[in-house]
Amino acid sequence: MAHRFDPTSLREYDIRGIVGKALGPDDATAIGRGFGTRVRRAGGTRVAVGYDGRTHSPLLEAALVEGLTASGVDVVRIGLGPTPMLYYAEATLEVDGGVQITGSHNPGEYNGFKMVLQHKPFFGADIQDLGTLAEAGDWDEGEGTVSNYEIMDDYTNRIMAGYAGGAFKIGWDAGNGAAGPIVDKLVTMLPGEHHTLFTEVDGNFPNHHPDPTDEKNLEDLKKLVKDKGLDFGLAFDGDGDRIGAVDGEGRVVWGDQLLAILAEPVLRELPGATIIADVKASQALYDRIAELGGKPLMWKTGHSLIKTKMKETDSPLAGEMSGHIFFAHDYYGFDDALYAAIRLIRAVRVMGGSLTDIKSAMPVMINTPEMRFQSSDDRKFKVVEEVLERLAASGADVDKTDGARVNTVDGWWLLRASNTQDVLVARAEAKDEAGLERLMGMINDQLAQSGVEPVLSAGH
Repeated sequence: MAHRFDPTSLREYDIRGIVGKALGPDDATAIGRGFGTRVRRAGGTRVAVGYDGRTHSPLLEAALVEGLTASGVDVVRIGLGPTPMLYYAEATLEVDGGVQITGSHNPGEYNGFKMVLQHKPFFGADIQDLGTLAEAGDWDEGEGTVSNYEIMDDYTNRIMAGYAGGAFKIGWDAGNGAAGPIVDKLVTMLPGEHHTLFTEVDGNFPNHHPDPTDEKNLEDLKKLVKDKGLDFGLAFDGDGDRIGAVDGEGRVVWGDQLLAILAEPVLRELPGATIIADVKASQALYDRIAELGGKPLMWKTGHSLIKTKMKETDSPLAGEMSGHIFFAHDYYGFDDALYAAIRLIRAVRVMGGSLTDIKSAMPVMINTPEMRFQSSDDRKFKVVEEVLERLAASGADVDKTDGARVNTVDGWWLLRASNTQDVLVARAEAKDEAGLERLMGMINDQLAQSGVEPVLSAGH
């Protein structure tokens, strides 16, 4: 009865791996047995299950349901849809937990499982516990029932509830991900003029990789906005929990800039509220939140960690550089790129009606994108520890919220270990190119001292 997972698949925020190598139907069944057992031991009886558009998602979903019911849990299947649709089901249906089968923004050969238990993120030690239960075969037994629930229309209507965004000309790129069918529904309900790209769900992602944080994946959307003379464009990742945007000139509006825009109407309604952003966000964002009368809070990267911090601080809004946006204000507190898109349309209207003008008015900071350096899962955290020790010895101004974020007269630089990949992540931001080169020199020096291959310059 026992089962052993590939240890690389049990991540900090979810379970993820290449199907056929680190993940397969047997793993899905064991996840169902373990999660179902946790649900029952917490006093629960029902779980909602959804899946994304990857080619192997239906197979994994069937195996997961088999495991859940074998542990005595009843399953409510909501079918194909984005991850936030599963979160919505877990928040509104009479269920005690939820599981979404998704590879998120990873390449097509990946898949995984995101879980929620009793309206709280299931991550970290919880995920490791599934491995412990599996190895011991310590699973509850039972015969759960299976039912189907069509929630897509309810979810779409909830996203649109009380819409006050006005009419715009907007381009939408679903990247052949699971958000596509919702986008098709939204554009029929919205006023204005709308043009869509790649809303057909296709797990082979034939047009471009579904990750809007990589600018090359926004080329089709930029072209659409330019060719049709649109006001702006919106893009989504493979499972609809990350948003990307371009303005009317095709300039990318990055995740921290989107959060600065979204914060303005929220802080008008809730003066002094805490707005959370991750350690990769621009200093310009934190300054803007303070300028608007809010309390900026820098926190660790990771959707589970941010959701937990939002509850602790009663924060109405949070976001990450990666395009995860979390609304607790008039919503449920989970990351939902489709809902964030509707709130962005409203924010643009409230702030004068032009995303292009809003982007143009933002302070110009010279910064790098996220830079990634290969480092094994066991070594990456040790590198960060070594860097922190050297910085402490040198008397540097360091924020240790998540890795090392170092403030200097030129700006700041960040080095942290990724919780989802075997890489170190770096970023730097300065007021000018010369300052950025100096910051890059500091990053390269620290990497070299820890035996990690450095990047050459800010131009990477």
